[in-house]
Amino acid sequence: MADLPANGTSGASAGGGTRGSATTASSASRGVSASARRRPAAAVVAVKNVFVAESATFYAILGVTLFLVVFGVVMVLSSSSVEQYAATHDFFGAASRQGLYAVLGVPIMLIASRVPSRLWRKWAMAILGAALVLQLLVYTPLGIEVQGNRNWIGIGSFSAQPSEAVKLGLALAVGAIMYVKRDKLDDWKELFVPIGIAIVLPLGLVLLGGDQGTAMIMLILVLGALYIGGARAKHLLVIVAAVAVVLPFVTMTSASRSYRINAWLSGCTDSNQYQDLCWQPVHGMWALASGGVFGVGLGNSKAKWSWLPEADNDYIFAIIGEELGLIGAVVVLALFIVLAISMIKVIRQSRDPFVKTVTGGILAWIIGQALVNIAVVLGLLPVLGVPLPLISAGGSALIMTLFGIGVVLSFARELPGKRSADAGIDARTTLHTSAGAGAGTTPRGPRTNGAQR
Repeated sequence: MADLPANGTSGASAGGGTRGSATTASSASRGVSASARRRPAAAVVAVKNVFVAESATFYAILGVTLFLVVFGVVMVLSSSSVEQYAATHDFFGAASRQGLYAVLGVPIMLIASRVPSRLWRKWAMAILGAALVLQLLVYTPLGIEVQGNRNWIGIGSFSAQPSEAVKLGLALAVGAIMYVKRDKLDDWKELFVPIGIAIVLPLGLVLLGGDQGTAMIMLILVLGALYIGGARAKHLLVIVAAVAVVLPFVTMTSASRSYRINAWLSGCTDSNQYQDLCWQPVHGMWALASGGVFGVGLGNSKAKWSWLPEADNDYIFAIIGEELGLIGAVVVLALFIVLAISMIKVIRQSRDPFVKTVTGGILAWIIGQALVNIAVVLGLLPVLGVPLPLISAGGSALIMTLFGIGVVLSFARELPGKRSADAGIDARTTLHTSAGAGAGTTPRGPRTNGAQR
């Protein structure tokens, strides 16, 4: 009898051990089961975080940009097909190149959209420096002169316009300077000395090559960035006045540029100028006029039959007006307005001075260049050789414009409202996952409890 408690205890222990082992095994099994259930949920959450819904502003910028790029490839095909066939017996030569540039540029834009703003701020000066090194190559044997402007580099069959990269570098550099000097905006010396150092060299290199149109866009970019970044209006007026004084002297350094401006001021009324300086603007105006309200139809332009120089580039808006009419031209304008409004929303919703300044600069660059191009086609400005962003033929301009828009998209990802929405999604996902895990570890009654919850 004395052995019974011991044996009983021993048996109980053994039984308890067995039951404990069974319980442990059961718990481990449930743990594995719960873990197995949690793993797919975690994987789903990870995938959802990659494709999480961005803000409406993000998608507005992305959607308009992609539409304009596709529309640009179509219009390059239409406007260049005749001259391409005459030169190479290939209707699709220019359009194929433009499509290739788009295929390269869109992924660059999407990759840039994933870069945090702090990294753009960190590398802003380095990006400007790299762009200036490329611009300096213009004045080496690699430099190419196109229609009086030495603003290209060529390596074999490859050519590029470094000044397009300088535009993006300028926007980032001005944003970085404004961020560092954000508490000293009232002191013009603290602000405009570094800004002046940052912009004088790029502008000087571009003007040295004779490209006044690109230099004008750079000035618009810098002024837009400074204004949005919080620079004082009186200081900006001084810059504008200085530019107005210097501009006539810069213009007079080029005889061909002076002749073009004089012809524009005279309204091209001199018949002797019709075959020379006025040929392009006059035929561009005729192309727009012949389009009427609804246009002559896509592909049916008459001006592209060697009547209008640079029909697929500087004067592509004239072909748009001719083939798609007033309605097509207004739609293009409306898309640029939507793009501008979306970028303004990024500026208004962000609290980061760097983000505001850079977005303001890129906005002034793209929208300002579009307005200048359209004004030239309409005869409101002399011929400046400025392409229509995202639409005109040209690889350097398209790729760097998409790069700049990718930077703005990266800012749109970090808007305060977007972060709050992401936090809400993560919280709901965590609750759902926890509820699933709890249901997996409760052996009895999970459906009833779940139903009550």
